[in-house]
Amino acid sequence: MQNEINEFYEQSNQSGIWAYEPTTHMKKSKQQATEIRGVMKLNEPMMKHTSWRTGGCAERYFKPADIDDLCCFLGQLAKDEPLLWLGLGSNLLVRDGGLKGTVIALSGVLNDCRIYDGVNMHVGVGVACAKVARMSVKSELTSGEFLAGIPGTMGGALAMNAGAFGEETWNIVCSVETVNRQGQKIKRAASDFEIGYRYVNLPEDEWFISAELLLKPDEGGKGVERIQAFLNQRAESQPTGKASCGSVFRNPDNDYAARLIEASGLKGKFVGKACVSEKHANFIINSGNASAADIESLILFIQEKVMLDHGVELVPEVKIVGEQACHDGF
Repeated sequence: MQNEINEFYEQSNQSGIWAYEPTTHMKKSKQQATEIRGVMKLNEPMMKHTSWRTGGCAERYFKPADIDDLCCFLGQLAKDEPLLWLGLGSNLLVRDGGLKGTVIALSGVLNDCRIYDGVNMHVGVGVACAKVARMSVKSELTSGEFLAGIPGTMGGALAMNAGAFGEETWNIVCSVETVNRQGQKIKRAASDFEIGYRYVNLPEDEWFISAELLLKPDEGGKGVERIQAFLNQRAESQPTGKASCGSVFRNPDNDYAARLIEASGLKGKFVGKACVSEKHANFIINSGNASAADIESLILFIQEKVMLDHGVELVPEVKIVGEQACHDGF
């Protein structure tokens, strides 16, 4: 019988479907393991899940069925299991050697989005920011239109205080719910966090799962027009429709990363198949089959050139994770 079980695990792992084998990254409780309803894939190519369309494989890629399934899953993980939380993958570079540990994919899963008490909105972290913007104006509310310009989910927007068109996510957040590594849910007020430009001090081993937004009545009823104006502005100034991560660098104090990069003559600069956008210098485009190493090398080149020319250190806004690829002979 044990041989049959081992054969089932082996066949399941080869097919990329989670078989709940109690390996070192999970606590060895088969009774608990059978409660998990989500889908686990092994050696999942992350190029399928990032907007740069490149990068290595994740050892494990888990998509929970719902919040209860997520909490159950977290409660079974080993304490030292590396975790990466993924939305739309729009602000992420996964190195070519891939990721150790487990990716937890929440886009389209924690996707509750509803209005209550007239001006409040509950949003799950798997909801696309653009959907939040559309729902707010459909409900004749304002203050959330800027979210239409953020190409990611609310989870990423909360984690980095994402912004667009002069507005930032945490300007409209009144409270959040998080989950910790033990699978326990925690409610927190916005005042519990230190918030800055592209910065939020989320406690270690705690992650956002939902937020309560406070919006305002749209007396003029011009929300749709404002979103369209934002999108037109974005299309005119940014390389939309291209494989990029959005803005690569944070803007330094009293200046713009794009201005500094352009002033250094780097528009159109290539490293391999990665290039600085001709349309907006703070965007790096995968022009074909760029490797993650191409993109990271270009990021480092830009930083060095801007520091040399302007004495300014550009800080990446994009999150770079994973292992460098191994090459034979090195």
